[in-house]
Amino acid sequence: MAPPDRGAEARRPLVRVLIVDDQHTVQNLLRYGLNKVEGIEVVGVADDPYMARELIKQLEPDVLTLDVEMPRMSGLEFLERLMRLRPMPVVMFSSLTQTGSEHAIRALSLGAVDVLPKPMGGIDDALLDQLARRVRAAARFRRGSPRGTAPPTGLSPSSPAQMRRWNGRSVLIGASTGGVAAVETVLRAMPLDCPPIVISQHMPPSFLVSFAKRLDDVLPQKVQLAGDGLELKQGQIYLSPGGEAHTGIRRSGRQLRTAAIFAPKRNGHIPSVDELFMSARDYAETVTAVLLTGIGKDGAEGMRMLKQNGAYCIGQDEATSVVYGMPRAAAELGILDAQLPLGEIAKAICSSCDAAHG
Repeated sequence: MAPPDRGAEARRPLVRVLIVDDQHTVQNLLRYGLNKVEGIEVVGVADDPYMARELIKQLEPDVLTLDVEMPRMSGLEFLERLMRLRPMPVVMFSSLTQTGSEHAIRALSLGAVDVLPKPMGGIDDALLDQLARRVRAAARFRRGSPRGTAPPTGLSPSSPAQMRRWNGRSVLIGASTGGVAAVETVLRAMPLDCPPIVISQHMPPSFLVSFAKRLDDVLPQKVQLAGDGLELKQGQIYLSPGGEAHTGIRRSGRQLRTAAIFAPKRNGHIPSVDELFMSARDYAETVTAVLLTGIGKDGAEGMRMLKQNGAYCIGQDEATSVVYGMPRAAAELGILDAQLPLGEIAKAICSSCDAAHG
């Protein structure tokens, strides 16, 4: 067996980081801590978003660390503008982005790659190590189409008396890294009377609670956590709560319902996309399955089972994926009926479910 390549770490391209934080003490700690890490170089610091905008043009960093509370413009407002005009990997580092907080979910929905809470009590070496790992990971991510550019589906909402039947179909969606923004983009383009949608998104339970609340606030459809035994209804969206159980679907009489699946982690995750997809294999002919951006291959094997049993399968394309992992795994299995830019996926879902095309 060949000896380990001791020079590989040294040859790794530097990750160029711009720190955006109005506290000079924090700037100095982050600059000192990150510059000690091999493979990372802090190329600049900015006190506010206006300074950051100019330094981005001058220095062309690979990754931004971004605070929320800053003078002249908040970090979230700057993040929204940045993702619209010049998408790039951003790690939020703020006391306001505590785990599962509204600010954290808002940042992820706007396109931040990751969030790391800044403790009120100070920054230690362990936290700097965490930040360095997340910065390195963020540098590998790609930024796809700017957020908010998805074209409308062309399918206007129907009145209750005219609601589509959608051929009795249900929609299952799986996503991981970059998925908060991707899921929201797809759902915003769905009509009010959409088919029932069940989502498995890789996130800790506290984040999933906040994510469900945010989606319910910003979407016209009802969005709720998928407890066990909820009837799948048209115009409603169900988000796996994670924690101790995966989410699947099961038939009860003539109705499909959500199901809590108490099983070990699959592909390192609870909730697992594979568990969601595999639970629907007996109803595959009435399922449209979607894999969005994400690390790894969770969902590919479950989608293969669905495809073999008659499901319609859609994957996000590489150009618009933050991480082209999960959709790539499905594409390499040759099971996708359509591989599409993020902005076209909602329309494809509706077309696959339309009774006229069933």
